[in-house]
Amino acid sequence: MRRRFAVASFSLAVVLGCGTLPAAAAAPADTDRAVTAVNALAAPDVDVTKVRAHLSELSAIAGRNGGNRRSTTQGYRDSVAYVKGKLQAAGYTVTEQPCTSGCTSGAGPNLIAEWPQGDANNVYMFGAHLDGVSAGPGMNDNGSGSAALLENALTLAQQNPAMRNRVRFAWWTDEEQGLNGSEFYVRSLSSTQRSRIRAYYNFDMVASTNGGYFINRITTSAAAPMKAYWDSLGLRPEENTEGAGRSDDYPFQQAGIPTSGYAMGAGARKTSAQAAKWGGTAGSAYDPCYHRSCDTLTNINTTGLNRAADGIAHTLWQQAVS
Repeated sequence: MRRRFAVASFSLAVVLGCGTLPAAAAAPADTDRAVTAVNALAAPDVDVTKVRAHLSELSAIAGRNGGNRRSTTQGYRDSVAYVKGKLQAAGYTVTEQPCTSGCTSGAGPNLIAEWPQGDANNVYMFGAHLDGVSAGPGMNDNGSGSAALLENALTLAQQNPAMRNRVRFAWWTDEEQGLNGSEFYVRSLSSTQRSRIRAYYNFDMVASTNGGYFINRITTSAAAPMKAYWDSLGLRPEENTEGAGRSDDYPFQQAGIPTSGYAMGAGARKTSAQAAKWGGTAGSAYDPCYHRSCDTLTNINTTGLNRAADGIAHTLWQQAVS
């Protein structure tokens, strides 16, 4: 997520050991599996170990390319190649969309993947920005959202259910410099193409180690399946006020497309009430490693990541699967 009133990004990273971890972060990765099976209707359980494996690959890519995955670097382009290869092997129709206006000079492409089943006049989009800041590898911001989205796409392909509606995934370029990749994509759509998108769901920083459970536009009908899933886990999610207008859902919202999404917080500080509800350290940032070099693989709340990944699956199944 980009920083408000700046061109830098919105990173949700907290180094393990920076204060007391939330109860959610300390729990085993798949303690919600039984609840998931009961409440997610037909949605599968998304394997969080596979999500973490994608994070490890993104971390290795950053390590081979100057320590980061900024949109203008080879680290970003290699990240695109990794995600694209996985999607093509799974049977997706995958398109690289060069950002020809409005993006930072030299920025890599958006990556768009569509599952070729379901009603093309009713599209549900799920997106995350794939780029990071130059300060570090960007594992929480936004490797977490990108990896959770990728494993959901691969799970959908592996399950191959009958589809009622169309599902489209997107990994955005140049978010950290001003939401530029997603803005370009929305501008590139005709009015008819925009009208076919029934909702856009955004996932930006879903593994903050001192984080909370936040939903964009939580009271809207688009948010209903996302909220229902986290409610089923007893999480009592809150509105993502910190992230309003700061990530890739905003261009869709401005175009009149319903939006929602999950987040776990960035540089804002956890309140006492939130610490009482979710655990963690009151008065400390949701992600003390926000836009810092310490946003590494040690800066991931695996339980939060698991809950987000499974909530994405629940929402996808509710909205698009027959």
